[in-house]
Amino acid sequence: MGRVAALGEQVRVAGFALAGVTVLLAEGPDAVRAAWRTLPKDVELVILTPAAAAALGPEPSEATAPLSAVMPP
Repeated sequence: MGRVAALGEQVRVAGFALAGVTVLLAEGPDAVRAAWRTLPKDVELVILTPAAAAALGPEPSEATAPLSAVMPP
């Protein structure tokens, strides 16, 4: 079983750490793209903030792994 990660702004993702989620803080588009490229291989689900999803564009939805989900605004 793989891990879950949350990617985006600190204010939106920090609380996920309390549930054991790997938190990847990224405050701007360049940081989001860099964090996405360095996801650990065992991450199976990435929870994205709306800003992180916008920064990545269609890349997460086109990938076969990991699965991604976008938080509501």
